[in-house]
Amino acid sequence: MYPPPRKDFIALTLSDPHSRDAYNNGKHRRRSCWRKWKQLSRLQRSLILFLLILLLVVGLLFYPSVSEQWRGWSDKEEWLELNDRGFKAELSPAPGRAPAPVVQPHLGDAAADPVALAKPKEPHVPVLAKLPAKRKTSLNKRGPPSLQKDANVSRLNGGGKPDVAPQEAGEEEEEDKDKTIVSWRGAMIEADRATEPSPSAAPKEAAAPPPPIDPTAAAATLEVSSGNVSRLEAVRDAFRHAWKGYKDYAWGHDELKPISKSFSEWFGLGLTLVDSLDTMWILGLKEEFAEAKSWVENELSFDKNVDVNLFETTIRVLGGLLSTYHLSGEQVFLEKAKDLGSRLMPAFKTPSKIPYSDVNIGKGTAHPPRWTSDSTVAEVTSIQLEFRELSHLTQDPQYQEVVNEVSKLVHQLPGKHDGLVPMFINTNSGQFSHKGVFTLGARADSYYEYLLKQWIQGGKTEDHLLEDYLQAIEGVKKHLVRQTGPSRLTIVGELSHYRFSAKMDHLVCFLPGTLALGVHNGLPGDHMDLAVQLMETCYQMYKQMETGLSPEIAHFSLQGGAGQDVVVKPADGHNLLRPETVESLFYMYRFTKNAKYRDWGWDILQSFNKYTKVPNGGYTSISNVRDPANPGPRDKMESFFLGETLKYLYLLFSDDMELLSPDKYVFNTEAHPLPIWPSPPK
Repeated sequence: MYPPPRKDFIALTLSDPHSRDAYNNGKHRRRSCWRKWKQLSRLQRSLILFLLILLLVVGLLFYPSVSEQWRGWSDKEEWLELNDRGFKAELSPAPGRAPAPVVQPHLGDAAADPVALAKPKEPHVPVLAKLPAKRKTSLNKRGPPSLQKDANVSRLNGGGKPDVAPQEAGEEEEEDKDKTIVSWRGAMIEADRATEPSPSAAPKEAAAPPPPIDPTAAAATLEVSSGNVSRLEAVRDAFRHAWKGYKDYAWGHDELKPISKSFSEWFGLGLTLVDSLDTMWILGLKEEFAEAKSWVENELSFDKNVDVNLFETTIRVLGGLLSTYHLSGEQVFLEKAKDLGSRLMPAFKTPSKIPYSDVNIGKGTAHPPRWTSDSTVAEVTSIQLEFRELSHLTQDPQYQEVVNEVSKLVHQLPGKHDGLVPMFINTNSGQFSHKGVFTLGARADSYYEYLLKQWIQGGKTEDHLLEDYLQAIEGVKKHLVRQTGPSRLTIVGELSHYRFSAKMDHLVCFLPGTLALGVHNGLPGDHMDLAVQLMETCYQMYKQMETGLSPEIAHFSLQGGAGQDVVVKPADGHNLLRPETVESLFYMYRFTKNAKYRDWGWDILQSFNKYTKVPNGGYTSISNVRDPANPGPRDKMESFFLGETLKYLYLLFSDDMELLSPDKYVFNTEAHPLPIWPSPPK
């Protein structure tokens, strides 16, 4: 039963009584344990052995990941130490040398504002450490001709944690490209990544292209203020840094994940690249533009079996192609726009002529989301500028006809509340659904924006658009405008079944600029009074936060007394690098020439550089604008940061008032400029 004892040990026990007693006691215990083991049933013994083996296997599996995580934390500590050393060096400039014009050790060569330099510097708190090392999946080499590198594919849990708040902001970040994904304005898409081709519609002859804008002339325009030249260069530096991350780790893909140095796919159409084309042209970045144009010409294909969101694809891809065609005069962008426009047309084949939210651009089929037959009002009424312009260029009326029909149907619908519209519309009945909730935030915002901009685009001839816009602004003033208690800030809240909520999405900050644009085009002057007040509120949504960055959703205190006006709930404190506030700052400066709007934009850019800039390239959205020590990088750079936010900042700081003048261009809701049509002869 036991192996025989060794002879030398037996000899020892014979000569030492204590050892002999210990040996006998141990022998007895071993026999006792063995008896107890034998008394167990076969099932019990098998279960115990199984658990022991399972523990051994789990231990072996977890050992490498634990060690990698410790190594990742070691890297983080080294990075923090490096940043602190850089900051200390920054505080001690060489004799006779001006302090470095940066707000973070990794800001690069961004120039400083003289006003900002006069302010005492705050202690630097580095926030964007590297994530723990991940095992990389190999992928085919992708990149521009000058940069062929191995791209990194994020694992299922390799990126930032998805942050979902559909009931508040209509947001959900994609982690698995075969799973359900949500539009940043609220539309849901079920992505199918198969590859079943479908022939595109035959393009028709296009109208003669307009004279292109020379990017060199736009970028080299003589600036009156040297400070503004520095700010313009700071915007270019920010774009180059963001673009570097995209080129290095996400070239040809939809969005960059800058922390994990990988990418995510939404539609597989190179969203960030196409969304950024006209920004590169406007900023005079010729080399970057040439690389991107080559990719569009040789790699961008819409002949793929994939569901895309009609609204997002229209404003980002179709709008980006059309505006870049107008600016550059390059025919390839118009050809791509015609191909895409024809593939989006099946979305309008509904019983009511209200388009479906999703369309398969390869199969030529369309459908609503799987859980409802509704579309959001903002999405079906914010595609008109792009489709109308496509008809204007191609002389093919079908695109303008389908979107004009939508506008006329919505114009006649019952269920509005003094010009305010509900958030949803049914594609079968063509009627508003989920009535009683009115907001200028997600799912309704750009409806109001496009009423005014279509009227301007068409030469101010479509009276029903102007009528709906003016009535809606009166409804806003009557039902949604309030003032906060502490500082008397003017806000635009929400109405739910006649109950007011002091909740204001960051998306609402498009409104000051839209109101100012309307006044510039001859609408009532009191709209500008409201615009000035709301612009202050939108800036305070940044200024009152510890990071200097606005939350996605703000709640406001309407009670009197001391305290902050802005209240941020835990689920609402994220910042997605959104453009709406700097968009309105651009319009407000253009029409008032008040320098404070430039200063506010500069403050916002510095906060982006301080808390969202990733050292190796790119910028990241963050989870908590109230925690400067740990803002929680989300590992995602939205395409609109390059397509909108940086573009509007550049235009804000430019002294060239003819650069994309609002008298000649109207910007779509993704900041892509389209020409204003000449007014027809009377």
